[in-house]
Amino acid sequence: MSSTLTPNAYLHSLLAQRRPRILAANECLLQQGDTQRTLFYLAQGIIRAVNISPTGTERVKEFYFPGECCFLYLSWLSGHPAGYRLETVTDCVCYDIPLAYLDTPEGGVLAGQLLRQQLIYKEKKEEMLLLNNPEQRYHYVLTHFPEWSSHLTLRDLASYIGITPVSLSRIRARINKG
Repeated sequence: MSSTLTPNAYLHSLLAQRRPRILAANECLLQQGDTQRTLFYLAQGIIRAVNISPTGTERVKEFYFPGECCFLYLSWLSGHPAGYRLETVTDCVCYDIPLAYLDTPEGGVLAGQLLRQQLIYKEKKEEMLLLNNPEQRYHYVLTHFPEWSSHLTLRDLASYIGITPVSLSRIRARINKG
């Protein structure tokens, strides 16, 4: 590949050399506790990163949508086992790319862009969680991610903003009463 390609152009040329993987809803891409070796480029559908406690409690870390690279940054950067499970929320089409690609000269610029994007996203999420009450967090999600409410379950939305589904139902009822 030419080194003059932009990171996105290089990524898309890399994808053109790979076969898409078709997945049904609720399929696991990475088990919690496994070592991540693959970056998943999501072409269609929704994937979630979820921690499942020993008692079965689920905590959603984030969602991935079409056009995004899906992988766990901490697992990649530290080499530690994944603290989250990556699973499809809907039927998906994705491409598997070796995670080691990000450590190559060609992948380095993309890695830098992804790290910058992730840092901004994490700072905004941390701010949303720390500086807002549950109703304000729900409004934040509605404002910044309006498509989520039509594509995600109440349970997933509640978990993302750090409350129970019952609490989110009450918030929604209050908002709808207006």
